[in-house]
Amino acid sequence: MASRSRSIFLPLIRNGGFNIVPENSQSLSLFNRTSYLSRFLCSITLKGDSLTSSQVNDDDDDDDLRSRIFRLRLAKRSVTNVIHRWLSEGNQISISDLRHISKDLRKSHRYKHALEISEWMVSHEEYELSGSDYAVRIDLMTKVFGLDSAERYFEGLPPSAKTSETYTALLHSYAGAKLTEKAEELYERIKKSNLSFNALTYNEMMTLYMSVGHVEKVSLVVEELKRQKVAPDIFTYNLWISSYAATLNIDEVRRIMEEMSRDPGSNEDWMRYINLTNIYITTGHLVNTESNTLVEAEKGITQREWITYDFLIILYAGLGNKDKIDQIWKSLRMTKQKMTSRNYICILSSYLILGHLKEVGEVIDQWKQSTTTDFDVSSCSRLLYAFANVGLTEIAHNFHLLLFQKNSDPTSGSK
Repeated sequence: MASRSRSIFLPLIRNGGFNIVPENSQSLSLFNRTSYLSRFLCSITLKGDSLTSSQVNDDDDDDDLRSRIFRLRLAKRSVTNVIHRWLSEGNQISISDLRHISKDLRKSHRYKHALEISEWMVSHEEYELSGSDYAVRIDLMTKVFGLDSAERYFEGLPPSAKTSETYTALLHSYAGAKLTEKAEELYERIKKSNLSFNALTYNEMMTLYMSVGHVEKVSLVVEELKRQKVAPDIFTYNLWISSYAATLNIDEVRRIMEEMSRDPGSNEDWMRYINLTNIYITTGHLVNTESNTLVEAEKGITQREWITYDFLIILYAGLGNKDKIDQIWKSLRMTKQKMTSRNYICILSSYLILGHLKEVGEVIDQWKQSTTTDFDVSSCSRLLYAFANVGLTEIAHNFHLLLFQKNSDPTSGSK
């Protein structure tokens, strides 16, 4: 079971779904695991970036259009009928309202209903659609009807609707499906167009190349980005650094970090990333030596620096070093500091990505016995859905019982 799990538990958080990422080499495997876990840990420190059930499960007393749509529950029920009835009662609907409702539906993975709203907007000429509206429709069609349908829709768009946003949306769909040839063909069309693209477009190609093991092509995308005078963002640097880290080219990693620190767009988040990457490099070398004690590998790091411990767990998961993860987790449990939900989610994700399901169950049991009262319902909800989405029904059930026991059940709207 463990070997099977290592190949399937690689969710890409920003896509809100689960993609199977092939482990073509040890270095690529390191990137896949570390990249996923780093993104997951970063995501659980952000507040308000996903809907809690209290936001989705509107009170039956609410009688606005959004509440009526969310009360449909089943995908086969028609949003179009709800909108018709709303209008027949003399109510109005603005395009802004429709966009907000669609966004909330997408956040809660109700893609079929969100697509119905998109179809309504397209079919009513009184609404002036933006490039973003068409891009959202491409993404929704990919999710609901498949990539072929989204591709046909894009090609059928009038030239005015083939914007940087719609091109990027289709490129995202190709990248998600790991269709390298189609993505490269579209990328060439993008380069020949007279449109202006931002870093997101180039990040999509870099992500694709990393996921299929073509790490040597990442730097070529960066060169094109620079030729087009596009400002890189933190994800551009993350992918660029990871491409060299995957081949253990530490000199290039340090060179990129220096460039990153001089970037005019550098901010506090970027500097935090640079510092964590420094820990990655330094600790990575220590891990590859024959150090005998955990203290040697964590020299200069105190047990009060919780975020650093979480990052070390992520690092060792990326390196596939379960023994070190076990040692850190044991040492954390022996301290007098009270665990937070972030600590538990970090260790659960690390064991999950390595396929150690027995340890996942043990950590859930330890969490049940703990006295912690700190819970990030949004993050716990994402982890619960992660267990369920990859078929770990028993673990999902036990984790759900834990959240219920701690009065943090995401399905009840508790906080």
